[in-house]
Amino acid sequence: MIKRLCNPLRRMFMAMLVLWAASTLNAVAADQSAVKPAEEAIKVVYHADFADPRRFSAMLSNIHNMVSTYQSELKEYDVRIVFVSYGIRFVTQDKLTGTPFAEDPVLKQRRAELLTRLATLRDNEGVKLELCDITREAVHLPREKVISGVTLVPSGVVRIAELQHQGYAYLKVE
Repeated sequence: MIKRLCNPLRRMFMAMLVLWAASTLNAVAADQSAVKPAEEAIKVVYHADFADPRRFSAMLSNIHNMVSTYQSELKEYDVRIVFVSYGIRFVTQDKLTGTPFAEDPVLKQRRAELLTRLATLRDNEGVKLELCDITREAVHLPREKVISGVTLVPSGVVRIAELQHQGYAYLKVE
């Protein structure tokens, strides 16, 4: 008789166990569906290979506006500027005399302002600065004459291609 009573109790216990497991799994599934995957950072690379200070100023304004928008929308971002060729003019205070990238009167007049704005983007907004080492070596510019916070990359165009391959949007101000 005890065995007969145990079988129905055992079946009832097993049924309760199955119901408990099913409700637990449903609760876990509901919790997991409510968890949103982490938003991937918005990735952008700007290509600075030009000499015009006015154009560089416009690029800095575009970057500031972009970063401000991302910050106000609480979006993660990774914005970089890769300096190649004439772009070297904007990451040094050296006049680059005797090179194709030598300082002109317009750059001389605007250099301090442009460097200040660039430093603000770097220091306050987290914009990363990268300089083509091929360009730097071609004009024999010592590393210590490159402004602080600039990372030297072996080749600027290769770096841009690598970043694009990693999903960075490519922008160039005209």
